[in-house]
Amino acid sequence: MDPLTTNHQLSTINYKRPWYKRPVFYVFILLAIIIGYYAYQFGITYNTISVENGSWWKEIAGIFNIGSGEPKPTIDPNPMPSPEPDRLDILILGIRGEDGTAIEEEGGLLTDTIIVASIDKITQKAAIISIPRDIYIDMAADASNGKKIKLKGKINEVYERGLENGGGLTLAKQTISRITGVYIDNAMVFDFDAFREIVNNLGGIDINLAKPFEEKNQWGYVFSLPAGNNHLDGETALYYARSRYSSSDFDRARRQQEMIAAIKNMALSLGFLSNPIKVTSLLSDLKNDIRTDFQIWDIGDLLSLVNTFGSKTKIKNYVISIDNLVYETKTEKGEYILLPKEANFQEIKNLFKNILTD
Repeated sequence: MDPLTTNHQLSTINYKRPWYKRPVFYVFILLAIIIGYYAYQFGITYNTISVENGSWWKEIAGIFNIGSGEPKPTIDPNPMPSPEPDRLDILILGIRGEDGTAIEEEGGLLTDTIIVASIDKITQKAAIISIPRDIYIDMAADASNGKKIKLKGKINEVYERGLENGGGLTLAKQTISRITGVYIDNAMVFDFDAFREIVNNLGGIDINLAKPFEEKNQWGYVFSLPAGNNHLDGETALYYARSRYSSSDFDRARRQQEMIAAIKNMALSLGFLSNPIKVTSLLSDLKNDIRTDFQIWDIGDLLSLVNTFGSKTKIKNYVISIDNLVYETKTEKGEYILLPKEANFQEIKNLFKNILTD
């Protein structure tokens, strides 16, 4: 064998490439670049999501007590409550509607009526609680379109704000759940045409007044009802339920609950709730005037609601007012508002918690 050839082969066998020229080195470099890129992207994304709580580096530094020592975000004073399997809470909202004819300058989508109907599915105890529309709230909320929005104003604006952000009922349910401390399972909104139609379908309703009722300023003429028994058609019942200039929002809430009781009593006396044809016909007539999030799989809850209000079980009525849980004040701009007497709506939460057990 040629010595030169032998030496060349030996030198090739013994030769080792420098570490920076080996393929594995380039593999590590590539991995480092990829990891660095995705770490950078993760940091940007996390910072975007957590913009209210500071940057992603501050979050990491906080774990090791590094940085400026800023306090951690405070706990939400009014968190979203959890559903209760043995309790059904339904939010009922009343709005004027786009085609309302009232002379007031209120928006057609502001909620004039805010009522929570609560039912214990086991004991069948029930309660109707009216919530004043002027209660002032200041909280962040998650809208249906995924936006984090700020609710700062009267509670009667929430449904309209929700409509602007993907879902009026969803935002209203969330807000009422947080200030009452009970999970709102479902919601429905009626406009005044629906109320009028319901009363007329029943042939009118009967109320008994202990003293005459009079509203001089709200409707452009003097609206009055005498003391004693009164049979009201849909239009008259609507005026009676909505009048407030000569009394107050709290008295109006009481009269609205009186209307609910009168509708229930008339429906029972006519056997209306037990007649599927009449109920189906009414719902068909109201399809453009009622919105709800009840689904077909909620039929059990709907039957529970109908059975409770269709039975002779006494329903507890409560109106939140300045005589109990809220007080009157004004904003810096001079706007009339109501605030809870106890911080974080705690007394209101206690009311809802105990109303079906008292």
